[in-house]
Amino acid sequence: MSREAVAHLRTDPALAPLVEQHGPLDLSPADDIFERFVVSIIRQQVSMDAAAAIRERLFERVDVTPATVRAADADVLREAGLSAAKVEYVKAVADHFAEREYDRAYFADHSDDAVIAELTDIHGVGLWTAKMFLLFCLGRPDVFPVEDLGIRQGMQAVVDADLTRAEMRERANEWRPYRSYASLYLWRATDG
Repeated sequence: MSREAVAHLRTDPALAPLVEQHGPLDLSPADDIFERFVVSIIRQQVSMDAAAAIRERLFERVDVTPATVRAADADVLREAGLSAAKVEYVKAVADHFAEREYDRAYFADHSDDAVIAELTDIHGVGLWTAKMFLLFCLGRPDVFPVEDLGIRQGMQAVVDADLTRAEMRERANEWRPYRSYASLYLWRATDG
């Protein structure tokens, strides 16, 4: 995390205590963006504990690469804990990765909006999942995933107000161009 990001986020009296408590936070892109994208699919609309258990079972049963996920029997993926719908989703993601040769370089010249537009064309990938890709696969510095329950809970705790999503987006504009880092702090606002 850059000094500029820390200094900027410390100027917000509501966020400053979290910045002080947790110090600079890292937004390093995942080593394997396909694996991390599959993890985001697993985490769609389930608890973190359930997602962790499914992830562990899936990664034990299947080498999580585009080729092996494409070739994997749907029953094996379901036995790992993926719903029938999520089996379709991870296979669709695997197809796109294989056919379009997705890697960080592929997206390097894409704006955040262009990445979101391309990814949300994949069956099962919505705005939340695309933003998780921007954050954790590409390490983009200015993403605000208001679609995430943890972000909304963190925002409520930090600003001590009941805000709509539109109000949260407006409030988060104060953190530009470091909203991804602000999001990392918001996730920590309700930890334990």
